[in-house]
Amino acid sequence: MQVLIFGATGMLGKALTQRWSGDEVIGLGSSDADIRSLEQVHGAVKQAKPDWIVLAAAYTDVDGCEINPTLAASVNTQGAIIVANAAAEAGARMLFVSTDYVFDGKSTSPYEVSEERNPINVYGKSKADAEVGMVGILPDCCIVRTSWLFGPGGKCFPDTILKLAASRSEIDVVNDQRGCPTYTFDLADAIIKLCRSNARGFIHCTNAGECTWYDFASEILRQAGSATKVRPTASDRFVRPAERPKYSVLSPASLTGYGITMRSWQQTLPDYLQQRSTA
Repeated sequence: MQVLIFGATGMLGKALTQRWSGDEVIGLGSSDADIRSLEQVHGAVKQAKPDWIVLAAAYTDVDGCEINPTLAASVNTQGAIIVANAAAEAGARMLFVSTDYVFDGKSTSPYEVSEERNPINVYGKSKADAEVGMVGILPDCCIVRTSWLFGPGGKCFPDTILKLAASRSEIDVVNDQRGCPTYTFDLADAIIKLCRSNARGFIHCTNAGECTWYDFASEILRQAGSATKVRPTASDRFVRPAERPKYSVLSPASLTGYGITMRSWQQTLPDYLQQRSTA
């Protein structure tokens, strides 16, 4: 199988290129092909002749997107549509990595793939718009929504918490937003399996279990052996440009439909801590 990955130098892209074996994989970073450039994308696709294209490239700074919605739309929406058009022209299958932030967070039970999109921030809207555009171009595409992504080799919540804990005896973390942490290497493994299963449609893909950011921080520091104390606080104590959904837990039903299960987020932390220490 010929596989082309856009966004190969990002946190998820690095995990995908490290994990993917047994197929011909070409990984491109933004310096190799800017997904906003029709010429660069179509040129890369023509050269690679892929069976599958995995689009892991995105502008994922949620607050940055809120401040610069034009950039968010150009990368996350128009860029995705350019890649989808190139895939359609080449007759390639496509997997697009999307987000839990396409939902408004008003639910109290895990979101199923069939539930209505209603993003409350620019980042979520840019991804929701990309989903709509992509399905219009490639009805058989696979759209993988994930959440609270973390891993080595990039800016992520556990890295921020560990850096804060290194210089503070106490830290405040919000306890009124609930979601599913997802480890990049586990997500990469699931994406590889989905491509090999010729998956299509919407799939929710996160590590098992749910928590608040406070719960997540507490477990990170517990497993890291840190003496720093974590104190729960409310979101209104940390005013940020972009509003976050209060509840964005994703149901695993669509993933288990492909015979794929993911371990609990707690079980991934030893791997993350080891990877981080050797990075």
